Amino acid sequence: MAKKEDLIAVCDSGVGGISVLRALMDVMPGERFCYYGDSANAPYGIKTSDQVRELTLAMAEYLMPRGIKALVIACNTATAAAITELRCRYPDTIVVGIEPAVKLAADHHPGGNILVMATDVTLRERKLAALMHSFEHTHNLIKLRSPGLVELVEAGKAESEECEAMLRGELEPYIGKVDAVVLGCTHYPFVRPVIRKIMGEGVELVDGSGGTARETLRRLEEAGLLEHGEGSLTMENSAGSREVAELACRLLDAKID
Repeated sequence: MAKKEDLIAVCDSGVGGISVLRALMDVMPGERFCYYGDSANAPYGIKTSDQVRELTLAMAEYLMPRGIKALVIACNTATAAAITELRCRYPDTIVVGIEPAVKLAADHHPGGNILVMATDVTLRERKLAALMHSFEHTHNLIKLRSPGLVELVEAGKAESEECEAMLRGELEPYIGKVDAVVLGCTHYPFVRPVIRKIMGEGVELVDGSGGTARETLRRLEEAGLLEHGEGSLTMENSAGSREVAELACRLLDAKID
């Protein structure tokens, strides 16, 4: 049986889920967190759904023996591919997944034009398709795949000239034509400043990290498992390199628009 002092495990395909970790730590500063990034196998977005599912299940299997009261899948691609099976495998554990903030953008911009940026796997999974379908009669929803963006964030190049040039080529056709951009991958919040520079101040940029953090908080409160201790954080990464560890620390402290 889960205990208050057990860990909240947060996992992602790499360092992108740190954007979700930050939101979780903001709303639950007294919790003990364990973050695991699978940078050795990143990016997940170009793999098959079956490959992503197996990698996500392997991360969960690695983390569960540590005493986990909540498992947060801080990766849109992994959530789309594996969340249902994770909940079946671990019925006694709170399992929360992130999804693109399409509803948030739609609520903020009734009848608006919304650009949804996501990885290939997220875009082709039924979960996002069903979510977008529920708003397609009232909004103009545009899918945009952004190959290579996750790799740039993983390489520590989120605000590089290379990143800006790539994003400018993808986003220029939509300048002045959309009301909001949904950042449908947890790596994407780290390029917010670049997207803001390209799209301008009048376009809202939304992601699912805040909603995921609030849902985790709600579930823990409901289960009587919310901790109010000193708070702690352990970070691990399958790449096991000093460079990735240093990047993770920088992203944890980074300013995000």
